Amino acid sequence: MIAIDTNVLLRYLLNDDKNQATSAEQLINGKDAVLVTDVVLVETIWTLKGKKYQLEKADLVTVIRALFKEPNIRFENGQVVWLALHDYRNAQAVNGKMADFSDALIVNKSKFIASEKSVELNGVYTFDVAAQQLPGTKAP
Repeated sequence: MIAIDTNVLLRYLLNDDKNQATSAEQLINGKDAVLVTDVVLVETIWTLKGKKYQLEKADLVTVIRALFKEPNIRFENGQVVWLALHDYRNAQAVNGKMADFSDALIVNKSKFIASEKSVELNGVYTFDVAAQQLPGTKAP
């Protein structure tokens, strides 16, 4: 297994620098499984959503779903990422603001860790009103 940084994943997805995109493609489609950590995934989505690329929610969902189809890509925990994707996709806007994918990943990762440690998770507390719409969140 190898792991890649956000910039490698972005070059692969965007193909916006021919040389780097070629190197990224060779790594991702090479002989080794490729770890995409939660941090790399969140940074990638944040970048794609940001000022330069301005991808909409539906496009971001499509990107994450496409990564699941990549034969060599492995997530820290694919089930947690999938659950976060589901929650993100179904999140409703509050006062024009929508919960981010990172919010959904935080909630689902917290649930997973609590389960792994056999402890009850009594909520994920956030001041973000939009994120409070995600199942399992609470206002402080």
